[in-house]
Amino acid sequence: MGLLEKSDWQGEWIGLTKFFPGDTLATHSRLAARYFRKEFATKKKVRKATAYIIGIGMYELYINGQKIGNHVLSPGPTDFTKDVRYNTFDVTDNLLKGKNAIGTVLGNGRYFYMRQGVSFQQSKERIPKMLFQLDIEYADGSRLLIVSDNSWKVTADGPIRSNNEYDGEEYDARKELTGWTKPGYNDSHWLNAELVAAPCETILSQINENMIVQDVVKPVSINSLSNGSFILDMGQNMAGWLKLKATGTKGDTITMRFAETLKPDGTLYTANLRSARQTDIYVMKGNGLEQWEPTFVYHGFRYVEVTGFPGIPTLDDFEGEIIYDGFPTIGSFSCSDSLLNRIYANACRTTRNNYKGMPVDCPQRDERDPWLADWATTSLGASYTFDIERLYVKWMDDMQFSQRPRGQMPDITPEPGWTGIKDNMTWPGTYLLIGNLLLTQFGNKEVIVKHYPSMKKWLWYMKGKYLKEHIMVADRFGDWCVPPESMELVHSKDTARTTDGALIGTAYFYHFLQMMSSFAEVSGDTADVEEYKTLAADVRKAFNAEYFDVSKHQYGNNTVTSNLLPLAFGMVDQDVEGLVFEQMIHRVINQDNSHISTGLIGTQWLMRELTKRGRVDLAFTIATQKDYPSWGYMVEKGATTIWELWNGDTADPSMNSRNHVMLLGDLIAWMYQDLAGLKSMDGYPGFKQLWMEPRVAGDLTSAKASTLTPYGKATSDWTLEKGQFIWHVTIPPNTKANVLIPAQSVEQITVSGTPVTKIEGAEYVGKTSSRIQLEIGSGSYTFICKYNGNSND
Repeated sequence: MGLLEKSDWQGEWIGLTKFFPGDTLATHSRLAARYFRKEFATKKKVRKATAYIIGIGMYELYINGQKIGNHVLSPGPTDFTKDVRYNTFDVTDNLLKGKNAIGTVLGNGRYFYMRQGVSFQQSKERIPKMLFQLDIEYADGSRLLIVSDNSWKVTADGPIRSNNEYDGEEYDARKELTGWTKPGYNDSHWLNAELVAAPCETILSQINENMIVQDVVKPVSINSLSNGSFILDMGQNMAGWLKLKATGTKGDTITMRFAETLKPDGTLYTANLRSARQTDIYVMKGNGLEQWEPTFVYHGFRYVEVTGFPGIPTLDDFEGEIIYDGFPTIGSFSCSDSLLNRIYANACRTTRNNYKGMPVDCPQRDERDPWLADWATTSLGASYTFDIERLYVKWMDDMQFSQRPRGQMPDITPEPGWTGIKDNMTWPGTYLLIGNLLLTQFGNKEVIVKHYPSMKKWLWYMKGKYLKEHIMVADRFGDWCVPPESMELVHSKDTARTTDGALIGTAYFYHFLQMMSSFAEVSGDTADVEEYKTLAADVRKAFNAEYFDVSKHQYGNNTVTSNLLPLAFGMVDQDVEGLVFEQMIHRVINQDNSHISTGLIGTQWLMRELTKRGRVDLAFTIATQKDYPSWGYMVEKGATTIWELWNGDTADPSMNSRNHVMLLGDLIAWMYQDLAGLKSMDGYPGFKQLWMEPRVAGDLTSAKASTLTPYGKATSDWTLEKGQFIWHVTIPPNTKANVLIPAQSVEQITVSGTPVTKIEGAEYVGKTSSRIQLEIGSGSYTFICKYNGNSND
């Protein structure tokens, strides 16, 4: 049982606010790690020992010389002024009979840092601090409680001289505190810990996994520079740190600078890092072979400049450790198109690189913030690949804590302290979209019940302040980062490429009203349903009156996004729906040359909506383009991750992160749901019943996907071979699936050689122009039929 009430905590918050030599408050602040220790004795046989710790910004915990847990960069970040999260560990096996010692190291993390408008005073007030409790239960039922108080000893005169998420870590091995986490260490010259103020009132157990080292990569090349430095190429853009080993003399200093790309002369390109220095420094103690990796920082990088290495470094002297949240990979996708496979691999790298106890926008420059809309639909694709449920449940809490009394919501959560409130529909509306993700993909109804009042409060705040004659006028970003007309521009200056903000805001307001109507049913607030539906009808009517051009069958200025949103959200009158879609298709093919022209907002719906309306061929063409603007263009330019900009290789370096999720939109969801045909059926959240409708597109001859649903593994694996469609499916236990097989008649379908009509549990549902729909129960099946060649149905 966790510590459920604040009163359960018997310890006090402790810290060390005194500045030590080298500590400075500046744009590039420096603050040494704080080392705490406490000795105690056990006098009886221990039945169970549980440690509870909050160490902010970050901590590492040791008992009797052993590090507790395999986690790094813990705990998960929150808005520390609103809530903090504790971690719990069973440390029974770590205790000794008699004398014991506890050691903790506190790093700065996101509690103490200087970037993007955080004042010097704010940072000075946010020196790392800790709350700790060790509950020891003896075999006879008695207990011993060890808690944080001012009897603990502390110093900042240890080897971690500075640690800053953006600038890097400095480690002086000559100052290592040998044996400090073991009993008997002489800490008489250390200070007594200070009792410090709590960062906030709310203490919660951390439900999401801590970050861990998830993968290890070896550098693929090492090249020398004329100045005596060396450039390592890790072979992929990654987020984590570099582990090194070297033999040198005392005082030798190895400096490692990290970057995503190189200049033409082979040196690091760092302009897109802005003020982030991304530099680690290791000072050697000169005692044989030394190995080191940082403790409280991570970097976004592919290349490393190594200076001061003793001797000539080799590839074997370095390893790259990839760090992200400790959830497992649960899904996979592959197909017969090699470019799509490379794009998928790049997308997976990008996604994992940007999970850092919260979803962030980038891992390299002086930002690394959880911008909400970046993950609005990207998270759907991620949910097939990674077991992200607990992380997003926690992120929903972050959003709820960020809400203002009147209902306003920020664009970044947890807030970094510099943004304030700038009302709009699309970024804060991610609160509802993530709730819907957790409901539909994981069947998590509890989050809807918990957050429904806050969601309604935000939506009604926006309605009261910004709904003018049923048009939602609040917008801040528009369709962010549409492909600009010039390769040098960050944002388009061509008004024909940009979508009216009020059109976007009103479409999303309508969409959220529909979503809230379903949430009201789930949460039991059914009295609200009629109000949502009535208002939605009025908004839809006003939207069409304001933005629909009857003669041209288009919305707004005919951007793809301006037509796509009303189509995707069901705002178009049925008698003109086909005409609006054809108008959008005409724009994509003739004006955009079958390339993408949408930004962050439109790309969230593009691929699935094209496919839903019979143009999977066009979606496939867009997905496999190789010239600008496209995901394939990034691959052709050597990218191993997804860029922030479609022209990220040529635009202003102040905004060309090479490791950004926001332009993925619904691409990965489309791969799983439409190409492979693997999704949860409407009305059956959490894959209680599957809807399996694979799409053959372009020159694809196969597609395969699997994911771990709440009921077990689901698989869809189809191949075109000699005019036959061969489809292997696995349906998890205690579920059903509607499978839509591209056959002209049920008689054409066999299951492992047996006519499907003779398969027990395979129930005929109906027929479309080119598909037979069956309902099947759990199990594994191989369907075979003659392929009719119509991939767009």
